[in-house]
This record gives sequence, structure tokens and C-alpha cells, in this order.
Amino acid sequence: MRAKIKRAEIVATCGPTSQFPEATLPEVALLGRSNVGKSSLLNKLVQRRQLARTSSTPGKTRLIHFYEVEIGGDALRLVDLPGYGYARVSRSEREDWKRLVERYLDAREPLRAALLLQDLRRDASEDETLLLAWLEERGIDPLVAITKVDKLKRMQRQRRLRELRGQLALAPERAIATSAQTGEGIDALWRAIRARVAAPPQV
Repeated sequence: MRAKIKRAEIVATCGPTSQFPEATLPEVALLGRSNVGKSSLLNKLVQRRQLARTSSTPGKTRLIHFYEVEIGGDALRLVDLPGYGYARVSRSEREDWKRLVERYLDAREPLRAALLLQDLRRDASEDETLLLAWLEERGIDPLVAITKVDKLKRMQRQRRLRELRGQLALAPERAIATSAQTGEGIDALWRAIRARVAAPPQV
């Protein structure tokens, strides 16, 4: 039975020069390419249609959004980081995004895990494999949501899941198949997120 979201709201939006909000709750960061469906999946997770605004122009979001969520007996923040690798922006803008994301990931004390989104139909690139290695080197627990699984037929889907899990070198329980359209995998993703939030922080 799916746990009901008791509360979901945006509490802060931060840019390169902004101060991050006070660290009062455990946090899970969401990362992924600009066209991976991050806003759609976040809305499905929090059972709201438009809490995170979706855009027809990938890469439009260039800020960090902090969402406060209560689910079951847990309170946490989902932190939506700017997408990468797709938007047509200048090199200087890409560097600004990189610095902003790394500033958050490198020093955010309440961060319990990072959720990387990967489109089922796309091979994992060097960006994804390097990011997973970078997270693990810093003691940040990585979890992968494989998105848009409704876009392929079942046989194709199973083959692609095996291929992606191999490319990312992850066990099945750490690379979860999801769909923001059908809700597939959302409960499993919440179980994985809540387990990481409940665990003591890594030292």
C-alpha cells in the first residue's frame, strides 16, 4: 500500500550566490540530464501534479530547489539540482552549474543520498559513470532511478534494464525502474529513499 504524502512544498530556491537553507532535515539530492524527466518524477513521488514545474525546453532550470516532504512518519527534503549535458548554453554557464552542484554535494551535512535519473532508452555516458564514482568517493550513497520505462515494450524493457545496470555497475535494488506516467517503481523508490534517510549519516 502506497504511503500517503502528508505535506509537500517548496521551501527554498538557490542560485550560485545564494545561501542554502538551514539544515534541519535529512536531504536526498536529485540529479540527471536536462531531458531525463526529473520534474515529472519528482511530482509523481510527492503525489502533486505541478509542485515541480516541467518545461518543454530541457535545461531551463538553473537553480537548486529544496522541497520539504512528509511521508508516513518521515520528514525529509528532496533537493532538485540543475540538469546537465543537454541544454544549449555557453561553457561559462555550464561551469557555473557545475560549481553550484558541487558546492551543494561537497559540503551539505544533512545529505543522506543522491538519486541519479537515467533514461531507459539512452546508454549511460561518461557523465553518469563519473558522477557515480565521484559520489561514492565522497561517501554519498548513490541510487539510480531508471526513468520512462513505459516508453518500451516489456521484452525491450527487460533487455535495456540489464544493459543499463551493467553499464552503471549497480545491483538491481540500487537501479530502480520507474515511470512518472504509470507510477511504476514509485513505491520501491520511496522504500529505498526512506531506508537511506533512516540510516545514520556516513562519517
